[in-house]
Amino acid sequence: MQDTLLIELRTEELPPKALARLGLAFAEKIILDLHARQLVDAAAGYSWFATPRRLAVQVMDVRDQAPDQAFTEKLMPVAVALDNDGKPTQALLKKMEAKGIAIERIAGFERRMDGKAEALFYSDVKPGAQLAQVIIEIIAAAVKALPIPKLMRWGDNEHQFVRPVHGLVLMHGARVLAGELLGLASGNTTLGHRFMGERTLLIDHANHYEAILEEYGAVMPSFVKRRAEIEMRLLIAAGDAVPEEYEALLDEVTALVEWPVVYAGQFDPAFLAVPQECLILSMKQHQKYFPLLDRNGKLLPKFLLASNLKTSDPQHIIHGNERVLRARLSDAKFFFEQDQKAKLATRVPKLAQVVYHNKLGTQLERVTRIEKLAVEIARQLGASTDSAGRAAHLCKADLLSDMVGEFPELQGLMGQYYARIDGEPDAVASAIEAHYRPRFAGDALPSDNIGAAVALADKLDTLVGIYGIGLVPTGDKDPFGLRRHALGVLRILIEMSLPLDLRQLLQQAQVSFSADQISNSVAQDVHGFMLERLKGYLRELDFEPDEIDAVVSQSPTRIDQVLPRMQAVRAFKQLAEAEALASANKRIQNILKKTAAVNQAPDLALLAEDAERALFDALTQLAPKVNSLMANEDYSAALCELAGVRAQVDRFFDDVMVMTEEPLLRQNRLALLATLGDLMNRVADISKLAA
Repeated sequence: MQDTLLIELRTEELPPKALARLGLAFAEKIILDLHARQLVDAAAGYSWFATPRRLAVQVMDVRDQAPDQAFTEKLMPVAVALDNDGKPTQALLKKMEAKGIAIERIAGFERRMDGKAEALFYSDVKPGAQLAQVIIEIIAAAVKALPIPKLMRWGDNEHQFVRPVHGLVLMHGARVLAGELLGLASGNTTLGHRFMGERTLLIDHANHYEAILEEYGAVMPSFVKRRAEIEMRLLIAAGDAVPEEYEALLDEVTALVEWPVVYAGQFDPAFLAVPQECLILSMKQHQKYFPLLDRNGKLLPKFLLASNLKTSDPQHIIHGNERVLRARLSDAKFFFEQDQKAKLATRVPKLAQVVYHNKLGTQLERVTRIEKLAVEIARQLGASTDSAGRAAHLCKADLLSDMVGEFPELQGLMGQYYARIDGEPDAVASAIEAHYRPRFAGDALPSDNIGAAVALADKLDTLVGIYGIGLVPTGDKDPFGLRRHALGVLRILIEMSLPLDLRQLLQQAQVSFSADQISNSVAQDVHGFMLERLKGYLRELDFEPDEIDAVVSQSPTRIDQVLPRMQAVRAFKQLAEAEALASANKRIQNILKKTAAVNQAPDLALLAEDAERALFDALTQLAPKVNSLMANEDYSAALCELAGVRAQVDRFFDDVMVMTEEPLLRQNRLALLATLGDLMNRVADISKLAA
């Protein structure tokens, strides 16, 4: 018999930011285990449900018993199983007893070759799993596999879950499957909304679960449906306004309500004197409200809220939320006004009282290092060293402001506002905000070289310092965000096309630390760490592994040249000559690896064969062209020029014995190959392209 399976765990309020992940993971694990036991087909349909107080899954066409399975099992070699008279040995009898095989089944055993020896095989039919007998085990495994960071215990038992569990619904069609999980016996009753609808709901059939909850319980159990409902109501209520970026908040709010209703509220326009980022963060983070913007992105004195209570007169709900928000915005206004009483520059000396890391000193010492490095980077970029130095000097001062103390997410942004209020140049104020960019994947980069200089200095100081004291990221643990900082540096260098030497920047950052603070090899180590991040960045741009290896294996330090080189390698791969030249290059490298280092140029007088003279002449003509193209950073053209020597390279390897016994000829030919290899690998190591 096939019917719909319903499982519901009814809990206390689940963590809102994790609810969708928990609901989907619970359902997927149930489906996976049902299929593994052949209780459902691979294409079985299912629905997952998640509300603040429940996780549930509904699986269609679940069998009450899986099909029987025929199997054949090797018992043991015939020489061990049967004596000389063909009768069963004690070893076989014991094996049969352990497996519950009746003695009369011996006659049906099959004898056949298993490798070099004859073996005895036993065939039978294994009854399929019964849903009623395995379902609790399946649910328990799904509960155990949930991505729960911290478990709870409740009552006087030892059961554990993300929140206390108070009910278990377990049905196959109209039938309740008996079982116990987390100390709860299964049943067919659930609870409706706390304040609306019927309190206790009887589920008469697994198919009716969602409809019963919605019609009688005032609960919309589908997370996806509830989210879409809130979004639709938000957009309708917003009218001509635009809800501020709301995707993440929408997920969280969906996890907080069971029957969503959207109401509109207002606040005093006088609060708009406070930077709108502060107001928006206060509304979204503290109150879970949706701020509204005009079409120009300016905050309006309005907000939307998703309530869990539908009423004919919502004014008391709206006014109550407006009062709470007024208090929050008053705090933000107070912080903003208080912060303006002290200029950023006066806060900088106080950073000496803030420890950055016990092995790396205070925030003031860090600011001094960042300032020195930012000035040097700005000099190399031809940007204002005064502006870069001033921005770096002030970049951490807002950490001591009340507003950043309340909202750490606003660091840098508040520094920009306060710098402008203090009369700092616009370039300085902008760089203070920009030095945290990019904050996350896909975030905007600094808009100018001054901001880039401070941003690079900040991230390089973190990378060298934290890496240098041994706090290297491992697995998914990266508490100081070194991977994010590394990717930020790479993005700035690549996407802003900054002509800076990364290894040199790392060495300059290292100089600012004392020898007893960090290891001597940290610049080299961090460079290697960043090249691994670079590979990931290039994979995201859809470059092939061999293309990435060809460029990154050369340990590039001019990161701004990496993309042009990658594009040149990709274009080179399309040439008819590419495969042959890549193979030749690989052959050259293998030959040179087996010999001592070649430090001489090939001698024309020692070129004995026509093929090696032809190759020498071709390289003599090719080298100036390649050098010129490399100087102009025209990497595609440089690689294309190499295609012109394929005939001479092929002829050389066909006609010339490189490792001849004559030492002078051998050394000269190795020198010729070294010259060829150097020229071929000016853009990338094309041997990596060889199959």
